[in-house]
Amino acid sequence: MTEASAPGAPAHATPAPATPDRLVLREPDDWHVHLRDGAMLAAVADYTARQFARAIVMPNLAPPVTTTALARSYRDRIVAATDPALGFTPLMTAYLTDASDPGDLARGFADGVLTACKLYPAHATTNSSHGVTDVALIDPVLAAMERIGMPLLVHGEVTDAHVDIFDREAVFIDRVLRGIVARFPGLRIVFEHITTADAVDFVAAEGPQIAATITPHHLAINRNAMFAGGIRPHLYCLPVAKRETHRLALRRAATSGSPKFFLGTDSAPHAIETKEAACGCAGIFNAPYAIESYALTFEEEGALDRLEGFASVFGPTFYGLPLNPGRIVLERAAATVPDRIPGPGTTIIPFHAGETLPWRFSGKIAQG
Repeated sequence: MTEASAPGAPAHATPAPATPDRLVLREPDDWHVHLRDGAMLAAVADYTARQFARAIVMPNLAPPVTTTALARSYRDRIVAATDPALGFTPLMTAYLTDASDPGDLARGFADGVLTACKLYPAHATTNSSHGVTDVALIDPVLAAMERIGMPLLVHGEVTDAHVDIFDREAVFIDRVLRGIVARFPGLRIVFEHITTADAVDFVAAEGPQIAATITPHHLAINRNAMFAGGIRPHLYCLPVAKRETHRLALRRAATSGSPKFFLGTDSAPHAIETKEAACGCAGIFNAPYAIESYALTFEEEGALDRLEGFASVFGPTFYGLPLNPGRIVLERAAATVPDRIPGPGTTIIPFHAGETLPWRFSGKIAQG
């Protein structure tokens, strides 16, 4: 398959085996999601909560969630914004800065407020201007995290203007991530929303303390999708989608059954007017049909039997959390994605807008 091929086409060369018409999976978790705040939080939170039992919530608000107290307050707002009948648990993260306090973060982890810390290189993505300017400045924080077993979540891109945007993940591995692993060999690291074969190879070659999340959109599209018939701003995200060869590597990793790779949507809602703008925001809102999108990829790869591990088992195992006792049901039935979804005084364009997916999420079922 060449890069010019349809960006969402199946990547396998042989027909997939016969598949069932109903899938019952252990209730999954989303290990990377942006829920925003305020009116946007109230508008989007239940899209995640209806499909996932837990989610690692990103801290890049404005201002960012940098302390245990701020994380506790944000958690309360998320809980208030979600339907209690869905039984959703937000897992909070702290945004690392050059001045992060190791003691505060360690106390937050011990108290169960914080699940992990997030490393954003300064100016790497949305609301990352407060991010880390030099990783060496947070070595005391990383040492404390290594000591207490607190995971580090990494947005893996350098931000140097002279580095091509399509190379920034690969350069980050060599320039930054290898050094962190060498200095802190016991630190648990999640390389988030990986987009390249370079990242797949790095994670696969490292020990069990290194894992990665993979989004539904990076499994479905390559970089051509952003330019199909014109600029497609609703397919622009960071890290940006890469060449077809990288998409195929991600699909192989996600469907391989390796516990090093697990589900993280990186769902990131933006109002339509901030996407369709002279300087549009990065982010893809995939939460409404996330599990259906993953199911499509796994079916195309003949790997539906491995979806539960990727979605429901490998993530909690890496984080040292119990597996969810409940189940979800997916049925083989047409799921037509709306062109637009209501937002707070605006609309949001979802991933797969206007498409019909072959699997439909039909709800959660209790343990038993």
